[in-house]
Amino acid sequence: MKYWLAILCLLFACTKPIVQEVNLIPKPQKVEINEGAFSLSFNTNLIVDSLFYAESDYLKTLLNLELKGKGNTIELLKKEGLQEEEFFLNISADNLKIEASTPIGIMRGIQTLRQLLPTKKGVVVTKIPCLEIHDFPRFSWRGMLLDCCRHFMDKEFVMRYIDLLAYHKMNVLHWHLTEDQGWRIKIEKYPKLTEIGAWRTEKDGSIYGGFYTKEDIKEILAYAKTRHITVVPEIEFPGHSAAAIAAYPYLSCTGDSINVGTEWGVYKDIYCAGNDTVFAFMEDVLTEVMELFPSKYIHIGGDEAPKYRWEHCKKCQQRIKEENLHDEHELQSYFITRIEKFLNKNERQLIGWDEILEGGLAPSATVQSWRGEEGGIAAAKSGHDAIMSPTSHCYFDYGLDATDLKEVYHYEPIPAELTEAEAKYILGGECNMWSERAPQELVDSKVFPRILAMSEVLWSTKEKDYDHFYARVQKHYSKLDAMGVKYGFESVPITSTVLFNADSFAVSLFKGSPDMRLEYSFNNKDWQAYTVPFGVNETSTLMARGFKNEKPYGEFEQEIIRHIATGKKVNYTIPYSRHYKGTGDNNLTDGLLGSVENFRDGYYQGFSGTDFEVVIDLGETTTFSSIQTTFFQYYLSWIVLPTVVSYAVSEDGKNFTKIETIANKISLMQEGKFKHTFKVVSQDLKARYVKVKATTVGKLPKEHPAAGSDAWIFVDEVIIE
Repeated sequence: MKYWLAILCLLFACTKPIVQEVNLIPKPQKVEINEGAFSLSFNTNLIVDSLFYAESDYLKTLLNLELKGKGNTIELLKKEGLQEEEFFLNISADNLKIEASTPIGIMRGIQTLRQLLPTKKGVVVTKIPCLEIHDFPRFSWRGMLLDCCRHFMDKEFVMRYIDLLAYHKMNVLHWHLTEDQGWRIKIEKYPKLTEIGAWRTEKDGSIYGGFYTKEDIKEILAYAKTRHITVVPEIEFPGHSAAAIAAYPYLSCTGDSINVGTEWGVYKDIYCAGNDTVFAFMEDVLTEVMELFPSKYIHIGGDEAPKYRWEHCKKCQQRIKEENLHDEHELQSYFITRIEKFLNKNERQLIGWDEILEGGLAPSATVQSWRGEEGGIAAAKSGHDAIMSPTSHCYFDYGLDATDLKEVYHYEPIPAELTEAEAKYILGGECNMWSERAPQELVDSKVFPRILAMSEVLWSTKEKDYDHFYARVQKHYSKLDAMGVKYGFESVPITSTVLFNADSFAVSLFKGSPDMRLEYSFNNKDWQAYTVPFGVNETSTLMARGFKNEKPYGEFEQEIIRHIATGKKVNYTIPYSRHYKGTGDNNLTDGLLGSVENFRDGYYQGFSGTDFEVVIDLGETTTFSSIQTTFFQYYLSWIVLPTVVSYAVSEDGKNFTKIETIANKISLMQEGKFKHTFKVVSQDLKARYVKVKATTVGKLPKEHPAAGSDAWIFVDEVIIE
């Protein structure tokens, strides 16, 4: 695939010495810029060590030149004693030389050269600055996960991402191929996996899906080989297996027929650990996978496997008894260890998400740490390899409000808790592109430009200079444009701080990029340039819009609510989760509401497996007529409305009089994301203290896909008027 190849043809000598600044991402370990330039033309000659013939063919295709002239020279030469991916790139006016010990090293050097080439089409002469680069990676594992299950990705799209990874010196494509919502790899022995499991019926009745034939996969792997990208397949078990169970119901604990998943989230129907035919199935599937994929590693998932079915399955309980296991967590460890032995027998190694630590880690397993860094730390301390991809920095399906370019850039894959010896078990890191919120056409805007930061984190030195990196990113956009990348924003374009002080809100707006300008208005009227913070003392809809390089660059809207309790102190009987703390202790009276689209927007407080209870101190006895509390529900993220909400008032903060208890009448299985308000109205309310209590459903019920897991309560504001 050629995203720009307008490198043409005439050779002009340099009329005067020049020194050019080079713009490379990731930053090389060592670079020295010299005067002058190497002029590439049809007169350029190519000299290649026999070890690098395949890479020279790639280079000739890349340059769209025969490179058989009698002018200046490009050389691909072997240099003994270098690391696998280490290379030297030396460019003078007469000679462009890449030296490495391996074909992989040569390819990394070619990708650096590729970034040095001009991106503008129609250039008559291609001039490459004279320089000396010595480069090698900090980490051996520099990956990206691409989830082609929630949304199917075209074969050509997968190959395109292999090319983009190579361009930025990433070296692993972690290919997620099986899921609740779709089985994407053809398995000859089990044809129903793709006949049934690859397709789901959407809410509108349409059929959605797709899969990769073995010929497709062979083509993709051959393409990856030319760029020295390792493709690691993920075949998920024991959880995230609804699509396989839909195809072959006997794989589950119940044997009941189910449908391929149509919603995102976690499903309770997983592979039965007490059924030997399940292990025969997994071994058959993995055998065909290993026949296709040469990767040393096979990823088996192992995450988000609810134990509800196992707890109620006679076969699973019998397995626990026969194997002298303590509980279902050890049963999962048994499951994974059994598969690991099969993979090891076939000279492959197992990788799993950090849940595989629960119940005991399989002997030689590699842990991919996603729920923070704890999994990677535990693995390294026990002598196991680990790959770091915590949600805090590496989940590119998350919005920029959760993880932006700067946060990714400042990520350090080696946790401070590890000793120097333990740190050697950290292979590197991986950015994850789960596709629940990103069909193929949105992937670019999620991945880019954040992957630029990740590539530098994993390749370059530990030292950070964000300002320098940011400047290089701005110059890198023209290269992405030439490659057809539809990149997104670097950070949330516009954010705000709204603080209530005494009698009004103080509003400050912030630019997501330094080279932006902002405009704002209230209720879409009288737009004006933003220069300094301003105040507002009534309920309003704040709107803002940004511009970068005189082009629209993001919009912003925030509802500000002024009510009696605004700014008042909140006392928590039950603490909120540290993961969903909103704006802190004043979240429930800050006048700011959470959105329906994004429960991670920073305006919700979450309570997991517990009730919600707070007391608001109005400061003095106050007359009011209504109290309302708005809760959020999205059952596939385990967030459901409380069963009841009760309101009470007090003069002393100790003795409360209950006003009303309101029962929830909305099903916790109601689809979609929505907010629901519980409100009490009375004309004669008078008190200093107001207590609000919401009762959790506790554990998710049996009809929920994640039955038995703790339910969340999410709340954004207690409004008193």
